Amino acid sequence: MALIANLHSVIRTKKKHPCGSDLWEVVRTGADYKLKCLTCGRVVLLSSEALRTRIKEVVEENHE
Repeated sequence: MALIANLHSVIRTKKKHPCGSDLWEVVRTGADYKLKCLTCGRVVLLSSEALRTRIKEVVEENHE
């Protein structure tokens, strides 16, 4: 299974976070993805399958 987004990439989700932002930074990759909200700093953990359904686009790709 291929990576959805690389580490430290910025992604946009289909639905907004309660703080009003839809931009997230990928903090950890693997079987699960750890995302950090760029507005409020909240950190969430999503499975790769859940992220695949919620992601709208990769805004800023980081090639590490």
